[in-house]
Amino acid sequence: MRRPRRTRCTRTRGKKGVPHPAPGDPPRRRANKRRGHGTFATDRPPVAGVVGRDTGEARLEVLRSATAAELEELVHGHTAAGAVLSTDEWSGYDRVDRERHACRHTPGAREWARDDDGDGVREVHNNTCEGLWTGLRNFLRPFRGVSKWHLDGYVAVFQWAHTVKRVVAAFIQALFGIRPSTELGP
Repeated sequence: MRRPRRTRCTRTRGKKGVPHPAPGDPPRRRANKRRGHGTFATDRPPVAGVVGRDTGEARLEVLRSATAAELEELVHGHTAAGAVLSTDEWSGYDRVDRERHACRHTPGAREWARDDDGDGVREVHNNTCEGLWTGLRNFLRPFRGVSKWHLDGYVAVFQWAHTVKRVVAAFIQALFGIRPSTELGP
């Protein structure tokens, strides 16, 4: 028996690319797509983080707003005193009391990585953190919108999954407080 063909409902698809005629009734904007840095009050809480290039260990926090004081507190709390920061050119990092190398992402003068010492290795970049943000977005996407009140829990799960590269039996036993039973062996 053949299944009947499904027809598409043209009411719900909308007319893509056709200008909206009524200026008093603009079309609905999906998500919260305001420009600039978000805050907790504007329903776009920023997530800030630091990642160790050598270890790959990440520390992420949901902030009230991405002010220079909050960034300074985060960086000083999760990095060693002699750590060198690799950031973009955003001025929020200017107050952080660490040695800093910045790559420019502004149009007209874009650079994504830079070789300062001329050895052929581009050591000044923030691609490690950019990759982390891509991973976080991909992790959150299946949830189709996360409440700002619960975002810190989702970020904590992602941070754990990113940092723990391999889950072994000993880790699960320690996590649940289970003692090893008997040694099975020859």
